[in-house]
Amino acid sequence: MQGAAMNGRIARMTGMPPNPMSSATVPKSADVLILGAGVSGLATAWALASRGIEVCVLERGPVARESTWAGAGILSLLLPWHYLEPVVTLAEHGRRLWPAWLDRLQALTGLDAEYRITGMLVAEAGELATARTWGERHGWRVEVAPPEFVPACPLPDGGVWLPEVAQVRNPRLARLLESAVRALGVQVLPHTAATGLTIAQGRLTGVETPAGRFTCAHAVVCAGAWSRGLLGTLALGVDIRPVRGQILLLRARPDLVPAVVYRGGRYLVPRADGHVLVGSTLEEAGFDKSTTAQATAALLDFARQACPALVQATVARQWAGLRPGSPGNVPTIARHPEVAGLWLNAGHFRYGLTMAPAAAELIAAAILGEVLALDPAPYAWPR
Repeated sequence: MQGAAMNGRIARMTGMPPNPMSSATVPKSADVLILGAGVSGLATAWALASRGIEVCVLERGPVARESTWAGAGILSLLLPWHYLEPVVTLAEHGRRLWPAWLDRLQALTGLDAEYRITGMLVAEAGELATARTWGERHGWRVEVAPPEFVPACPLPDGGVWLPEVAQVRNPRLARLLESAVRALGVQVLPHTAATGLTIAQGRLTGVETPAGRFTCAHAVVCAGAWSRGLLGTLALGVDIRPVRGQILLLRARPDLVPAVVYRGGRYLVPRADGHVLVGSTLEEAGFDKSTTAQATAALLDFARQACPALVQATVARQWAGLRPGSPGNVPTIARHPEVAGLWLNAGHFRYGLTMAPAAAELIAAAILGEVLALDPAPYAWPR
C-alpha cells in the first residue's frame, strides 16, 4: 500500500488528520519514523510493518551496534523476584512472546539467532524460599540446583535452578531483525542521525537529519541511552542515563559451563561454540565506552570463582556497552504528554532484549488505537 493511503489509515484509526506530505512522490517520508535501530527500534518497526504500516528507521551509526550488540542475551530478569511489578509484568509478557516472535522472524529470513533454553543457576545463598514463592505466583519452575552442577560451579550455600531461562546471541539477533524488517519493506537508514524534531501546532510533523527532513505522522524515539539527549527540551521528566557495562569473551571448550550462572550481580553465559561471556560491570561513566584493566581483572576473578575450570580459558575479547538506565528500571513506553505523534520506547536498562516484543506490541497498539495487552499506566511518560 502506498504511503499516502496508509497515512490515511493511521488517520482513521487514531483520529488525527493525515500528513499531506506523505506520498509516494516524497522519498523522505513515512507513516512512522523510528529513531534508533537497536532491538527496541527494530522490534517496533516489525510490529508496525507487520500491520501494514509504512515505516522508516533512522540510526545515527551502524545498525544495532550499541547495547543491543553489546549485551549478553539472557532472556530473563536476573533475579526476577527482586524487581518492581511493572518491570516483572513487561519482562514476563516479553518472555512469553519470544518463542513465537522469533519463529516468525526466522521463518521469514532463514537466519538463526542461536536461541537456546539453557537454564540459569543462581549461585546465591538465601534465595530459594523467596524464589519459590515468586515462582508459584508467576508460573515459573523454581528448583533446587541439581547436584551435578556443583563440580563445575561451586555452591557454597546452596543454589536456585531456573530451568526455563533462555538465551540468544545478540549480534545474530541484530542481523535477523534487520533482515526481517527490510523483508517487510521497512527502510533502515544507518548513519542518518536525527538532529531535530519539527513541531507545528502541538503536533510532530517531521524529523531533521543531515540528509534532509523526513516527514511523518508519528515518530518513536528508541535511542536507548541517547533518548533523553535526542528529545532535548521535550524530555520533560524522562530520566534515562547511560550505565556502562563491560563484558569479557572467553575461549573455552563447549559444555564447560553447564548453564547461565548468576552470582553476586555478575553472570556467565555459555555459547554453543564454547565461548563464555563474563559480565558485567555497572558503571556511571557517562557516554564513555572504553574498557579498563580493573574490569578485566575483576571479571576474570569472578569467572574463575564461579567456575574454577575457566582458569584455563583465555580472553578472546573485551568490550563495553551503554545500557539505558531508568528509575526503578521501568521503561517509558508512551506518547508525549504535550506533542501529538511523538512517542518514546526506551529505558529498559538490562532487559531490552527480554522486553522487546512486548514493548513493541504495546506501543504499536497504542499508535494504532488497538486494544492493549498490558495496562500502559506504569510505562507512561514521567512528569
